[in-house]
Amino acid sequence: MLPTAQASRQINDVPTEVLIQAFADRILVLITQLGKVGNLIQATMPSTAPLDPPPPPDAEQPNQIPLPPPSAAVELSFLLGSAPTDHLRILHTLYASQAATLVWWGEAEGVGLEADRRPVIVGVALRPSSDSGRDEDLSEAERNTFHEIMGMVRELSQRK
Repeated sequence: MLPTAQASRQINDVPTEVLIQAFADRILVLITQLGKVGNLIQATMPSTAPLDPPPPPDAEQPNQIPLPPPSAAVELSFLLGSAPTDHLRILHTLYASQAATLVWWGEAEGVGLEADRRPVIVGVALRPSSDSGRDEDLSEAERNTFHEIMGMVRELSQRK
């Protein structure tokens, strides 16, 4: 992974930026649609815990690359800020655990699975969806935004 990688894209007509900055002791991932850092969540996972491979592609969604599932061993710590609703708090934890998993996969490809996993700090600042928070499930817009953003994280974390 490059020391710094950045991408900008329009997702559902919303300017979205992703930045990955590698430091000696941890990796910072910023995901923003608001032009600010947002909530900071640290994800850690022991290097002895395996990274599960992504599932095979879904025949019903051939254009969507499957994401590797976050491990049950991922531990999240809220460092700064909080989501205004339980729905957004759950959504932010989903973003943090998935982004960290993609970063760890990107690092494992470059140095091997035996390497120590650096903690990943994820900053999340998302524009609220008009139909978010109505129930516990993710809206279709939130799902699409999630997959688009995780595609950006995957691309940036796999750059050599």
